[in-house]
Amino acid sequence: MFQKIVLVLFVCTSCLRDVQAHSGPPFPIVTDQVAGAYKVTVWTDPDVTDDQTQAGRFWVTVTPAAPSVTVAIRPYDGKTPDRSAAAGPVNGDNQRHYAALLMDHEGRYGVHVAIDGPSGKAAVDAYTDATYDLRPRPILTVVFVLPFLLIGFVWGKLLLKRRSLSSRTGN
Repeated sequence: MFQKIVLVLFVCTSCLRDVQAHSGPPFPIVTDQVAGAYKVTVWTDPDVTDDQTQAGRFWVTVTPAAPSVTVAIRPYDGKTPDRSAAAGPVNGDNQRHYAALLMDHEGRYGVHVAIDGPSGKAAVDAYTDATYDLRPRPILTVVFVLPFLLIGFVWGKLLLKRRSLSSRTGN
């Protein structure tokens, strides 16, 4: 029994790097909006960081394909300057683009997507609320789960002891 618990803890702690790499589910801020000759969808994962990591991520789908897509963000509170980045094609597909931008404080950000392609120029505007990733660090998850595993282990041992005592007495 103790070996199984150790094995479960080993598997959980060996996967921490993979768990830490995911910072939350993306969500749509623009869905199939027609802009000029294009149909545009924008998904975002607007995480704030203090370490200058570009965690504000944006996925843009453009139909028909466009070779040039730029994503720009502007904080509504004006605390930091506007930021923009060229969204590169995902796997060489000019219909799907990705850009990452620095969001260094919480709050509402305006999002501007500019498209330039063979069908002309177009733009889409939206907004998103950026927040810190509020989930606990992966090591804390192990710390929170450990007491429950220990209680289950002790309870299991007591049940086994009770079963062995009842089988000896004939009950």
